[in-house]
Amino acid sequence: MEQNYSNPQQQQFIPQQTLPYATSVLVLGILSIVICWCYGIIGIVLSIIALVQARKAGEAYALNPGIYTLSSYNNMKAGKVCAIIGLIISALMLLYVIFWIFIFGAAMTSLPWNELKSLEYY
Repeated sequence: MEQNYSNPQQQQFIPQQTLPYATSVLVLGILSIVICWCYGIIGIVLSIIALVQARKAGEAYALNPGIYTLSSYNNMKAGKVCAIIGLIISALMLLYVIFWIFIFGAAMTSLPWNELKSLEYY
């Protein structure tokens, strides 16, 4: 007679843990939106870092979703959405800054610099 030692009531309880990078994805995603007004470069960097970390966290969750809490997964998804929004706004801000640099450069090249040199006072 064979004994069955696998009793489902005696299984060990493994507490769920937070998803790696979930908090940092959320923080970086929010910061990418807040800091996007600083010429767009910093916001682009932060949002790219957040998206890379979100991809790693998504892969970890896909491998074993049972060990991670649902709230940390939702934080990761919200951070990913914030990072995408921050990336778009930062890219638009960077294009806006580049546009005005070209406009200012074109205006400076159209000035009559030769005539302004003759007006110099010694």
